[in-house]
Parts: sequence; C-alpha cells; structure tokens
Amino acid sequence: MKLTSLTLLLVFSSMLLFAQNQYSIKGAVVDTAATYKMVNTTITVLNQKDSTLVKYTRATPEGTFALNNLKAGKFILMVTYPGYADYIEDFALDSAKSTKDFGNISVILKATLLEGVIIQGKAAAIKIKGDTTEFNAASFTIQPNDKVEDLLKQLPGIQVDKDGKITAQGQTVPKVLVDGEEFFGDDPTLVTKNLRADMVDKVQLYDKKSDQATFTGIDDGEKTKTINIKLKEDKKNGYFGKVEGGLGTDKFYKSQAMFNAFKGKQKFSAYGISGNTGQTGLGWGDRDKYGGSSNNMEFSDDGGIYFYGNNDDFDSFDGQYNGQGIPSAHSGGLHYENKWDSDKHAINSNYKIGSIGVEGTRDNLTQNNLSNGVTNSSSHQKFDNLMFRQKADFTYTIKLDTTSTLKIMVDGTLKNSKTRDNFISSTLRGDNSLQNSTDRELSNDGDQKLFNASALWTKKLKKKGRTLSINVKQAVNENQTEGHLNSTSEFFNELGDKTQTESVNQFKTNNTHNQTFNSNITYTEPLSKTITLALSYGLGVNNSNSDRKSFNQTASGAYDELDREFSNNFDLDQLSNQGGITFNYKKNKSTINIGTKVSDVKFQQFDAYTDKTFKRNFTNWNPQFTYQYRFSQQKSLYFGYYGNTNQPSIDQIQPIRVNTDPLNETIGNPDLKPSFRSGLNLYYNSYKILSDQYVYFSSSYSFTTNPIVNHTTTDRLGKNFYQSINLSDKSPYNYYFNFGTSRKIKSIDMSVGLNLSSNGNVNYTRVTDTVRTELNTTKSYGYSGSLNISKYKEKKFDFRISGGPSYNVISSSSRNSTNNKGWGFQGNANFNIYLPGKIQIGSDGNYQFTGKTQTFNEDLERFIWNASITKKFFKQENLRVSLSGNDLLNQNVGFSRYASGNMVNQNSYTTIQRYFMCTISWDFSKMGGSAPTKK
Repeated sequence: MKLTSLTLLLVFSSMLLFAQNQYSIKGAVVDTAATYKMVNTTITVLNQKDSTLVKYTRATPEGTFALNNLKAGKFILMVTYPGYADYIEDFALDSAKSTKDFGNISVILKATLLEGVIIQGKAAAIKIKGDTTEFNAASFTIQPNDKVEDLLKQLPGIQVDKDGKITAQGQTVPKVLVDGEEFFGDDPTLVTKNLRADMVDKVQLYDKKSDQATFTGIDDGEKTKTINIKLKEDKKNGYFGKVEGGLGTDKFYKSQAMFNAFKGKQKFSAYGISGNTGQTGLGWGDRDKYGGSSNNMEFSDDGGIYFYGNNDDFDSFDGQYNGQGIPSAHSGGLHYENKWDSDKHAINSNYKIGSIGVEGTRDNLTQNNLSNGVTNSSSHQKFDNLMFRQKADFTYTIKLDTTSTLKIMVDGTLKNSKTRDNFISSTLRGDNSLQNSTDRELSNDGDQKLFNASALWTKKLKKKGRTLSINVKQAVNENQTEGHLNSTSEFFNELGDKTQTESVNQFKTNNTHNQTFNSNITYTEPLSKTITLALSYGLGVNNSNSDRKSFNQTASGAYDELDREFSNNFDLDQLSNQGGITFNYKKNKSTINIGTKVSDVKFQQFDAYTDKTFKRNFTNWNPQFTYQYRFSQQKSLYFGYYGNTNQPSIDQIQPIRVNTDPLNETIGNPDLKPSFRSGLNLYYNSYKILSDQYVYFSSSYSFTTNPIVNHTTTDRLGKNFYQSINLSDKSPYNYYFNFGTSRKIKSIDMSVGLNLSSNGNVNYTRVTDTVRTELNTTKSYGYSGSLNISKYKEKKFDFRISGGPSYNVISSSSRNSTNNKGWGFQGNANFNIYLPGKIQIGSDGNYQFTGKTQTFNEDLERFIWNASITKKFFKQENLRVSLSGNDLLNQNVGFSRYASGNMVNQNSYTTIQRYFMCTISWDFSKMGGSAPTKK
C-alpha cells in the first residue's frame, strides 16, 4: 500500500513539474547581409515587468538556440553580439501558445546602421558608463529642424524650463559642451536653442571634474553638472544656421542669426541676438571663473581673500536678468576651434560683445519681529540698469609627448555699467502709527577690467599610476566706480509728530585693484594595485588695494568735504601655503577617497586713514571623504563628506560704515573668529534599460560650528544696524532632498514620473532693541511633490503635464513673531498637435498658487498661458511662420516670499506680461559626408 501511494505521488509530481515547465523558445541568429550563422550569440530572456533575468544561453555553432523549462508569462528576448545592434522583441507564453519559434533572427552591423538602415530592435536608449549617463539620440523621436533643447526635453531625469534653464537629476546644469569642448563658454542656451537635434549622436550627462582631478583620477571636490553633445561623424562637414525675426505688440521684438561651419575637427560659429522678450541672449554667467559677477569678497579654499566684482557701496548691476523688470539685450559672438597633427594640438577661442538693460519696479513688504513689538515696512523701488561687456577667451592644448600635456587658458573682460535707483519707503509700528519714512536716490557708474591666465602641465611617469601635475593661475581685477547718494529720512513719535529729519547728499568713489597668483603641484604614487597616494602643495599670493571715499556737498555746491566716517583706504597683502594628502582606493565596485588639505595664511591689512596695521595668522583645514559603490553599469551609490574652515569676509571685519540705505547700516567687526562647515552628500541613480525606468535621489546636509551670524540692533527711530558676530554654542544647518523616478508604461505608450523634494534650514540672529537682547531662531522648511505624464505620437501630437502641491513653514522664536505656514501648488503643461498641411498648434501653461499666511493675509495666484500656431514650408520644413501669444490672461505678476533672520519678506515686481508676436524663422544646412582624415 505504501509503495502504491509513493508511486502515485511521484507520478503526480512529475505531471505537475511537466505542466509547469512545458514552455520553451527556439530560433536561429543570422547576419542580414552575409546570411551566415552567428556562433556564440548571447540569447537572454527577461521579465517584461521589471527586466529581471529569467534565463540565458548561447547560440550553437550552427547559430541555433533553444531554451526550455520556462514558465508562462510576458517576456523580452534580447539578442546581443559584439559589433552588432542589439535585437529586442517582446513575446508571451501561455497555455494557448506554450512554444515560441522566432525563426531566423536577422541582426545588423552597427556600421551598417550609420548608412540609414532602420530596424525595430533599436540600440539601448540609455547606458550608464562609469560616472556618465549616455542617451542615444536615435532612440528618441524628433521633428524636422528641432533643436537640442527639444531633444533634451524627452530625456528621462532632465527638465528644460521655458527660459532654457536645464535641470538634471535635481541639479542645475550650467555647462553644455559640444564634442567635449566649450561652445561660446558661458551661455548653454546658445547650444540648446540653435544646434540642430538631427546632428546629435549621443547626449552625455556627468559631473565634470577639474582638469587636475580628471588627470589624476582622484577627486578634489570640484564638480560641475555638465551635458556633452556628441555629434554624428557625418554631420561634421558642412554648414548650418538659423535666421529668425519677430515683431509684437507693445513694442516687443526678437531677432537672431547664427551660422556654423564644420570641417572635420574645425568649427567656426558666429551669432547675433537682439530682443526684449527675455528669452535669448541673457546668459552672461561666467560664475565659474574668478572675477565674475558677484559683488563680494571671500576666502577661497586655500585660505585667501579675493575681490569678486566691484565691492563698492552700491549694488552694481551684474548683467544678469532674473525675470524682474523688462530687459533689452543685444549680443554677438565668434567661436573657432580646431585640432590638428593627430590631435596633438587643439585651440578653442571665443569673442563676445553685447549689452543688456533692465527697467522696472519692485515693491517690498517686511515684518520685523522685535521683543518690544512688531514693525511693518514697505518700499517702492524704481530701477534702470545697463551693462556693456566685451569678453575674449583662448585655450591652447598641446601634447608635448606621449606622457605629457600642457594646457594654457587666457581670458579678458571689459565691463561698463550704469545703475539708477529710486526708493520710497516707510515703517509702521504694530499699532499702525508711522515710525519713519525715507526718500532716496542712488546712481552709480562703473568700469571694470578683468584678466585671467592659467597653465596646467601634466606628466605620466614611468611607473603606472605615478603622475606629476602643476597648475598656476594669475588673475587681475581693476574696478572704478563713482556715484551719488541723495536721501531724506523723517522720524515720528507715537503721536504722529515729526521728531527728526536726516539728509544725506554725497558723492562716492571706489577704486579697487586686486592681483592674485595661485599655484598647485600634485604628485600621485601607487602604493599597491588598489591604493594610490596623492600629495599636493600650493602657494598663493594676493595683493589688493581698496580706496573708498564719500564726499559731502559744501555751500559752493561742490562735493569736496571728505566724510571720514564712510571712507576708507586700505592695502591688503596675503601669503598662503597649502599642503594636502589624499588616499584613493579602487577595488571591484568600490572607490574611496580620504584626505585633507591644510593652509597657513598670513594676512596683513594697512589702513591709510588711521595709519594702523591689522594682522591675522590663521590655519584652514579642509578634510574630505568620498565613497562610491557601483552595483552595475546602470546603478551606483555615492556618499561624500567635505569640511572647510570659513574665515570672515573682508566686509565683515572691515571697520567701515556703509550708509547707502540710511535706515539699514552695516558695521564691521575685526574680532571675528573663523567658523567650520561640515557637509554630507548622498546620491543614488539606477536605470533599467529594457523597462525604460529611471530612479535617482540626491540629498545634502550641512552644519556650521562657531558660526558667523548677524547681530541686528534696532533703535527707537526704527534704524537697523547690522554687525557680524560668532555664536559658540549654536550650529545652524540646512538640508535638501530630491527624488525622481520615471517609467514607460507600454500598455498606454506613456511615460509617467514622480518627483519629491524637501529643503530646510535653521539660522540664528541676535536681536537688540530698546528693551532687550535676545537670540532669534528662524526655521524654514519646504516640501513639494509633482507627478508628470508625457506622451509622444510621431507626427501626430505630443504633450507633457506635471504638477503637484507644496507646503512651506517659516517660524521665528522672537517674542512677537508669527509662525507662517502655507500651501502652494505648481503646475505646468504643454502640448503640440501636428496637423495636415505642415501646420503645428502648440500651447503651454504655468499655474502657481501661494496661500496666505499669518503675516501676509493674501493669496497669490497666477496662470501664465502661452499659445502659438506655426505653418511650415518646403519639403525640409525649414521655413516657419508663427503667430504666438505670451501670457494670454495677463496674469504674470512677479512675487516671492522668504525669511531672513528675524524678518519675513514679500517681494513683487514688474515683469514681462501679455503680448502677441509674428515670427519668421529659416533654418538652412548643407552637411556632407565625413571629412577626410588628416595625416
């Protein structure tokens, strides 16, 4: 009986096993042109749901394959062979069809694909190679004469806003390269809005390291989120360009022209742009170079203090347009690059010239929370700013031999700026009684000269991994400004009686000269197969002079009475020595960097007015630790820690008063001590090629010990005096978190994505009023999420919708403060419909809602709706005529809210609103085959 039961059990189990594993596939792999069998081709079966591996095998010597013992379900067949395009096909196995015979599967050489052969099994759309995410442009559909910007909008994890600003994996992309080279330097939109999308072979996204870190392979913490546009080889011989012009209502207009000529490795480009729509020609960044647009003086990583921009009494115009006011921009440029002698020599040069003017108004509401009550200030500002700039840069790279390279970079800039500002402001006490009012006018004219030169020499020594590199930099910044301050302030008591009037009528001059020299030598030595040691030494010299004068007007009408209280003339000399040591560990999937830099800085400042010398000798410490683990080519995790000593800026320690705003004056504090900032970063990204699923998150947390914070003193008249102080027992901190994912849902042929983000900070301000002194803690947190859906139907339609809520919290510990909490919502949508007769209808909208708070009892809401209709002509569709409407509902009112110290602020400003425009655009090109190879 037992034997019979056991026999029946075995038979039943065998039947179940057979029923579960009766599914199979088979086929053969052949070359399309040669029609011969493909030996050892890899055959892979994956689940459609999550791209996980089910089973794989290799083709037999006859090119055939078979896989048995499969289960029922939906799968993906992937056939791969070196040098051939991947073949991908979806299939299903079920009770009705338990066996799938693929027959002869034809694969095609990748070289053949370049000749225009189209197959259903495309190459992978995205590959992750090392630290680079690479998008295959051929896997994304573009329309005739689309630009790079149109291609970028389709790439997972990349967003492009209406102004052309690019965000990738939650971070801003400030640099766009073409074939790894600069293209007009500092304006990514010149590439994205003008380069043709059909010329692109690959789009690469990565964190660009410094030249020295790229050479040594050891991270030095300098990274810039970068996109590199790799062109097709057959698109590097010929010319192309674009001419566009548009006229609109309310005197709006735009015009641009660009010409590009490519001949192998030679590239020549020229462009000209003029307009007042705020959409093109406004990228005058240069933020990555010394001598940029910031008007501060800071300590660098090696401990030196450097002048950036004007550093004068007035807020000089930096040539940037941030959406506030009405801009008028005119710019042009030339670009030339070439490589020759087997790429031993390479040059890259640019020249740009242009001007930008911005006019408009700003209105600001500020609540100041004090222990003795609350004050509310309002101000109305009218501004008119203008900048004219010329800039030229040149880079020459030479491979001296097979082991050494020299790279020389030179650039120079001339700037002329004019600013005109008028302010009318008033302050009310908590009982709405008038405390003070001010009417002031500022004018400022400035001339600036910038020059930078650097040289990087790299040498690979005999032992593998042993290298030597030397980097030297020289920078000169000369700035001359002069302007007038004319203000009248009136002060009132609680009964409304005027108690005091203060008038200032001054002519101000500021002449600064800053010259710096920095050098760095780095030596790397492999200690083993997995560990490399990097030693570095740097010498820095800084010589600067700042002569700032304020003159009062005398009875003669001349400004000839020097006001010593608001004047200063000082020389600044520094010498810094920096040493560094870093260990780099690489094994299998892990990479670790750990090290530190230490700087000894000798600082001497001579005050000519007081005949006093102020000296500081200090040490800066910059530890770092990074860890990267690469799970696979498509998945990686990165963690980093960076610490740095922050010395007080020259404006914080310089004992000079600045009175351009008589109600808000700044006082220096020479007793300031350095602070130390620690930062933690965590990044993760993953991409599943076959399911087209992308996941990433990035996060950061930083805190500061012995922080330098602001001490605000408010007197009985409502005047605020600001001075920087140290807090030994508090640590301000801030954080951010970004998460994003997207996936192609095949059943509806639609991409769906989710984005979540959060940011927050805690800051401290010491506040003194007529009653007491207290430490105010300001906390600001923001949370937001958005869902995005997109679909593209070739030559029919495309659309993208994204939107989601946000919640913001601003709180203050001040005795009379209010905790501001409010909901918001942000939504964006755009679509294009492609109609017969080469007609395209497009529209986009942006909805923004900011809810009222305890401080600001008003909802702010706007919906900006733009639309256009375009008619294309000719077979190539390269002539387009379009009618467009901007801000059709006329709701584009600029506003922002933020907290600073014990103050909560709301700004509103004029910006571009409704207009209609007719535009004619012509794209032209003549691209030949690949250029002949140069010997």
